[in-house]
Amino acid sequence: MDLFNNNALYNVLPYDGEVYYYGSILHVEQAQHYLDRLLQHIAWDYDKAIIYGKLIITKRKVAWYGDAPFNYTYSKTTKSALPWTKELLELKEIIEHKTGDTYNACLLNLYHNGSEGMAWHSDSEKDLKKNAAIASLSLGAERNFSFKHKTTKQTVSLVLEKGSLLVMKGVTQPHWLHRLPPTKKVKSARVNLTFRTIQTEASK
Repeated sequence: MDLFNNNALYNVLPYDGEVYYYGSILHVEQAQHYLDRLLQHIAWDYDKAIIYGKLIITKRKVAWYGDAPFNYTYSKTTKSALPWTKELLELKEIIEHKTGDTYNACLLNLYHNGSEGMAWHSDSEKDLKKNAAIASLSLGAERNFSFKHKTTKQTVSLVLEKGSLLVMKGVTQPHWLHRLPPTKKVKSARVNLTFRTIQTEASK
Protein backbone atom coordinates (compact mmCIF):
# COMPACT_ATOMS: atom_id res chain seq x y z
CA MET A 1 0.00 0.00 0.00
CA ASP A 2 1.53 3.31 -1.07
CA LEU A 3 0.41 6.72 0.10
CA PHE A 4 2.32 9.33 -1.86
CA ASN A 5 2.02 13.02 -1.02
CA ASN A 6 -1.26 12.50 0.80
CA ASN A 7 -1.98 15.44 3.12
CA ALA A 8 -5.30 14.16 4.47
CA LEU A 9 -5.24 13.65 8.22
CA TYR A 10 -6.39 10.08 8.76
CA ASN A 11 -4.92 6.91 10.19
CA VAL A 12 -2.58 5.49 7.54
CA LEU A 13 -2.41 2.11 9.32
CA PRO A 14 -5.18 -0.41 8.57
CA TYR A 15 -5.26 -1.83 12.14
CA ASP A 16 -3.32 -2.23 15.41
CA GLY A 17 -2.04 1.33 15.67
CA GLU A 18 -2.42 5.00 14.84
CA VAL A 19 -0.23 6.96 12.42
CA TYR A 20 -1.26 10.40 11.18
CA TYR A 21 0.48 12.20 8.34
CA TYR A 22 -0.03 15.97 8.38
CA GLY A 23 1.96 16.72 5.25
CA SER A 24 4.12 19.84 5.25
CA ILE A 25 3.47 22.04 8.31
CA LEU A 26 6.24 24.56 7.54
CA HIS A 27 6.57 27.04 4.69
CA VAL A 28 9.44 26.33 2.30
CA GLU A 29 11.49 29.22 3.71
CA GLN A 30 10.77 28.13 7.29
CA ALA A 31 11.82 24.55 6.61
CA GLN A 32 15.07 25.68 4.97
CA HIS A 33 15.79 28.11 7.82
CA TYR A 34 15.46 25.41 10.46
CA LEU A 35 17.45 22.90 8.40
CA ASP A 36 20.34 25.35 8.07
CA ARG A 37 20.27 26.24 11.77
CA LEU A 38 20.13 22.63 12.93
CA LEU A 39 22.97 21.57 10.66
CA GLN A 40 25.12 24.36 12.11
CA HIS A 41 24.19 24.43 15.78
CA ILE A 42 23.21 20.91 16.88
CA ALA A 43 25.84 18.85 18.70
CA TRP A 44 25.90 16.08 16.10
CA ASP A 45 27.77 12.86 16.82
CA TYR A 46 28.00 9.51 15.05
CA ASP A 47 25.44 7.04 16.30
CA LYS A 48 26.67 3.92 18.07
CA ALA A 49 25.12 0.49 18.51
CA ILE A 50 26.26 -2.76 20.07
CA ILE A 51 25.33 -5.66 17.81
CA TYR A 52 26.28 -9.21 18.80
CA GLY A 53 28.70 -7.72 21.32
CA LYS A 54 30.50 -5.56 18.75
CA LEU A 55 30.47 -1.74 18.78
CA ILE A 56 29.17 -0.37 15.47
CA ILE A 57 29.58 3.31 14.54
CA THR A 58 27.14 4.49 11.88
CA LYS A 59 27.60 7.05 9.10
CA ARG A 60 24.38 8.63 10.29
CA LYS A 61 24.76 11.26 13.00
CA VAL A 62 22.43 11.80 15.97
CA ALA A 63 21.75 14.18 18.85
CA TRP A 64 19.56 13.93 21.97
CA TYR A 65 17.93 16.93 23.69
CA GLY A 66 15.32 17.35 26.42
CA ASP A 67 13.78 19.12 29.40
CA ALA A 68 16.36 17.47 31.68
CA PRO A 69 19.48 15.33 31.16
CA PHE A 70 17.31 12.27 30.51
CA ASN A 71 19.12 9.03 29.79
CA TYR A 72 17.86 7.19 26.72
CA THR A 73 19.09 3.68 25.98
CA TYR A 74 18.66 1.97 22.62
CA SER A 75 20.83 -0.49 20.67
CA LYS A 76 22.53 -1.16 24.04
CA THR A 77 24.03 2.34 24.21
CA THR A 78 22.92 5.25 26.42
CA LYS A 79 22.70 8.96 25.66
CA SER A 80 22.19 11.86 28.09
CA ALA A 81 19.97 14.70 26.86
CA LEU A 82 21.44 18.14 26.20
CA PRO A 83 19.50 21.36 27.01
CA TRP A 84 17.07 22.55 24.32
CA THR A 85 18.32 25.00 21.72
CA LYS A 86 16.22 28.01 20.67
CA GLU A 87 15.28 26.39 17.36
CA LEU A 88 14.29 23.09 18.96
CA LEU A 89 12.02 24.85 21.43
CA GLU A 90 10.39 26.77 18.57
CA LEU A 91 9.76 23.55 16.62
CA LYS A 92 8.54 21.77 19.75
CA GLU A 93 5.97 24.53 20.32
CA ILE A 94 4.78 24.38 16.71
CA ILE A 95 4.35 20.60 16.86
CA GLU A 96 2.67 20.57 20.26
CA HIS A 97 0.17 23.16 19.00
CA LYS A 98 -0.43 21.12 15.85
CA THR A 99 -0.84 17.72 17.52
CA GLY A 100 -2.33 18.63 20.91
CA ASP A 101 0.29 16.40 22.58
CA THR A 102 3.28 17.43 24.69
CA TYR A 103 6.86 16.17 24.51
CA ASN A 104 9.85 16.41 26.84
CA ALA A 105 12.69 15.17 24.60
CA CYS A 106 13.83 14.97 21.00
CA LEU A 107 16.07 12.53 19.13
CA LEU A 108 17.55 14.02 15.95
CA ASN A 109 18.98 12.02 13.05
CA LEU A 110 21.15 13.44 10.27
CA TYR A 111 21.23 11.41 7.05
CA HIS A 112 23.90 12.90 4.79
CA ASN A 113 22.40 11.35 1.64
CA GLY A 114 20.18 8.51 0.49
CA SER A 115 22.80 5.83 1.16
CA GLU A 116 22.12 6.27 4.88
CA GLY A 117 18.90 4.87 6.29
CA MET A 118 17.38 3.03 9.24
CA ALA A 119 16.62 -0.69 9.45
CA TRP A 120 13.30 -2.14 10.63
CA HIS A 121 12.70 -1.31 14.30
CA SER A 122 10.08 -0.06 16.76
CA ASP A 123 10.47 2.72 19.33
CA SER A 124 9.52 0.70 22.39
CA GLU A 125 12.45 1.32 24.73
CA LYS A 126 11.66 1.19 28.44
CA ASP A 127 12.71 4.84 28.86
CA LEU A 128 9.78 6.01 26.71
CA LYS A 129 6.29 6.56 28.08
CA LYS A 130 4.20 3.60 26.93
CA ASN A 131 1.99 4.28 23.88
CA ALA A 132 2.73 8.03 24.02
CA ALA A 133 2.77 10.01 20.78
CA ILE A 134 6.02 10.31 18.83
CA ALA A 135 6.05 13.27 16.45
CA SER A 136 8.46 13.01 13.52
CA LEU A 137 9.40 16.20 11.64
CA SER A 138 11.31 15.89 8.34
CA LEU A 139 13.61 18.61 6.99
CA GLY A 140 15.68 18.49 3.82
CA ALA A 141 15.50 15.66 1.30
CA GLU A 142 12.22 13.84 0.78
CA ARG A 143 12.49 10.15 1.65
CA ASN A 144 10.35 7.03 1.54
CA PHE A 145 9.20 5.70 4.92
CA SER A 146 7.66 2.29 5.56
CA PHE A 147 5.75 0.36 8.22
CA LYS A 148 5.53 -3.45 8.54
CA HIS A 149 3.14 -5.31 10.84
CA LYS A 150 5.04 -7.63 13.18
CA THR A 151 2.59 -10.52 12.73
CA THR A 152 0.87 -10.19 9.35
CA LYS A 153 3.91 -8.61 7.59
CA GLN A 154 1.59 -6.17 5.77
CA THR A 155 3.45 -3.01 4.73
CA VAL A 156 2.41 0.60 4.37
CA SER A 157 4.67 3.16 2.67
CA LEU A 158 4.61 6.91 2.12
CA VAL A 159 6.87 9.77 1.09
CA LEU A 160 7.84 12.22 3.81
CA GLU A 161 7.87 15.70 2.29
CA LYS A 162 10.13 18.58 3.26
CA GLY A 163 8.80 20.19 6.43
CA SER A 164 6.29 17.40 6.99
CA LEU A 165 4.98 15.93 10.23
CA LEU A 166 4.16 12.29 10.96
CA VAL A 167 2.74 11.22 14.34
CA MET A 168 2.80 7.65 15.68
CA LYS A 169 0.69 6.92 18.76
CA GLY A 170 -1.46 4.37 20.57
CA VAL A 171 -0.38 0.74 20.13
CA THR A 172 1.65 1.37 16.96
CA GLN A 173 5.04 0.45 18.46
CA PRO A 174 3.99 -2.94 19.92
CA HIS A 175 2.47 -4.04 16.60
CA TRP A 176 4.42 -2.30 13.81
CA LEU A 177 8.03 -1.89 12.75
CA HIS A 178 9.16 1.11 10.71
CA ARG A 179 12.20 1.95 8.61
CA LEU A 180 13.84 4.53 6.36
CA PRO A 181 15.08 2.50 3.37
CA PRO A 182 18.32 3.60 1.68
CA THR A 183 18.16 4.88 -1.88
CA LYS A 184 20.68 5.85 -4.55
CA LYS A 185 18.34 8.53 -5.91
CA VAL A 186 18.74 10.99 -3.00
CA LYS A 187 21.99 12.97 -2.98
CA SER A 188 21.19 15.63 -0.35
CA ALA A 189 20.86 15.63 3.44
CA ARG A 190 17.79 14.98 5.57
CA VAL A 191 17.33 15.89 9.23
CA ASN A 192 14.63 14.04 11.14
CA LEU A 193 13.44 15.21 14.57
CA THR A 194 11.42 12.77 16.66
CA PHE A 195 9.81 14.47 19.63
CA ARG A 196 9.14 11.95 22.42
CA THR A 197 8.10 11.62 26.05
CA ILE A 198 10.57 10.11 28.47
CA GLN A 199 8.81 8.37 31.37
CA THR A 200 8.93 10.53 34.51
CA GLU A 201 6.67 10.86 37.57
CA ALA A 202 5.12 13.94 35.96
CA SER A 203 4.37 12.13 32.67
CA LYS A 204 2.64 9.11 34.24
